[in-house]
Amino acid sequence: MAIKRMDNVLIVVDDLEAAKAFFVELGMELEGETPVEGRWVDLVVGLENVRCDIAMMRTPDGHGRVELTKFHAPAAERIEPENAPVNTLGIRRIMFAVDGLDDVLARLRAHGAELIGEVAQYGDVYRLCYVRGPEGVIVGLAERLGADASG
Repeated sequence: MAIKRMDNVLIVVDDLEAAKAFFVELGMELEGETPVEGRWVDLVVGLENVRCDIAMMRTPDGHGRVELTKFHAPAAERIEPENAPVNTLGIRRIMFAVDGLDDVLARLRAHGAELIGEVAQYGDVYRLCYVRGPEGVIVGLAERLGADASG
């Protein structure tokens, strides 16, 4: 088997502080921050003279990570509408399992999150919704219902 785990998902942002605050409010922990530049990063990402700041966010269980990156050089480019719909080709959302969906949603709204559609219930198993956060990132929230709500 070649894959050991999924290490992280990269989200390029313009406002790193707002993005960090959003994901902290969601319940993620700031694992670390660092500036990144040099020939090695140029080679890896296929750009020249890269200079960026990254913040690594970790889920409370320690298994999931989101890397937030603010590019200073070269400048980030937007190739799709900021509020692209969920059926736009490409990576569209990150889904998180949460406890207390209504509370999480209220806290994220205080950080500018907008509900896309409605909170819906899937049978007697989940309550789900999508929210649009910083930089137009779509975050799914899923609250498990019933006796085994911890899973």
